[in-house]
Amino acid sequence: MEKIPLVFPPTAILYRLVTFVMVVLAPFPSSADLSFNFYAASCPSAEFVVRNTVRSATSVDPTIPGKLLRLVFHDCFVNGCDASVLIQGNGTERSDPANTSLGGFSVIDSAKRVLEIFCPGTVSCADILALAARDAVEAAGGPAFQIPTGRRDGRVSTAASVRSNIVDTSFTMNEIIKVFSSKGLSLDDLVVLSGAHTIGSAHCSSFSDRFRVDSKGKRSLIDASLDGSYADVLMQKCPLGASSSVTVDNDPATSFIFDNQYYRNLMEHKGLLQSDSVLLTDKRTRIMVETFAIDQDSFFQSWGLSFLKLTSIEVKTGVEGEIRQTCSLSNG
Repeated sequence: MEKIPLVFPPTAILYRLVTFVMVVLAPFPSSADLSFNFYAASCPSAEFVVRNTVRSATSVDPTIPGKLLRLVFHDCFVNGCDASVLIQGNGTERSDPANTSLGGFSVIDSAKRVLEIFCPGTVSCADILALAARDAVEAAGGPAFQIPTGRRDGRVSTAASVRSNIVDTSFTMNEIIKVFSSKGLSLDDLVVLSGAHTIGSAHCSSFSDRFRVDSKGKRSLIDASLDGSYADVLMQKCPLGASSSVTVDNDPATSFIFDNQYYRNLMEHKGLLQSDSVLLTDKRTRIMVETFAIDQDSFFQSWGLSFLKLTSIEVKTGVEGEIRQTCSLSNG
């Protein structure tokens, strides 16, 4: 297996360096058949096509990177990184209410159509999704890095498997840790991958429980971990009776830039979701939040490692699964 092309700066945290060495020297426990040159012979233009598709879509719609990141999280946390979230139909993962607000599907479909012309039946939708999410970070100003490919697409997608495998915005730290741990992700990975909220948006309903409405219909803040002035802004953007489609940027400062502003926001008690704010209030994660808030290089280096682990969760390789002809439909 090739070494991961990440170079740690002098400011990087020592324990992340140790993690890096371990990843380089040891095979991935759930993805031993993945390779950094998987399509070198069968479809050498695969990564180029995906990257260009993501860049083109982002130039037209700057919300695309955030949508692609959310999409890969919801895929990998449910039945592993097998593109099962892309399958359409009644009773599929995509039909579950927790996934109906997902976006970015058209980007994956566009890349797949091009690849089916040049390399028919070769590149999996699971790889396209993982690569697109990787490239979305770079397109938004974040770090560029390699990830291995060779994932195959799952044939099963059920709505019943969604809720128990994803993090709810109202979860406590222990509940979030339980979900991440079940996917083989550490407490460090949890803090790093939460940094995905430096881009993207959330519906008003996802943080409405941080407020209460009295008998006179007046709303007030009940979550002491949220900055009062920021809470006022949120109430203005999400007035009572607002459409369920109204969204708010995860990061109010640099909405479309992948940077460390998310952690700076947390330090100012401006985490949009309760599941964001707990990273600062919990002593187990506060130190990393403080570090990333002042050291973007450390966050970027850690992101590459944790994203690699995320996109290696329970992957299907070899003869498992299939290579779909169309990402929204299983073959046959």
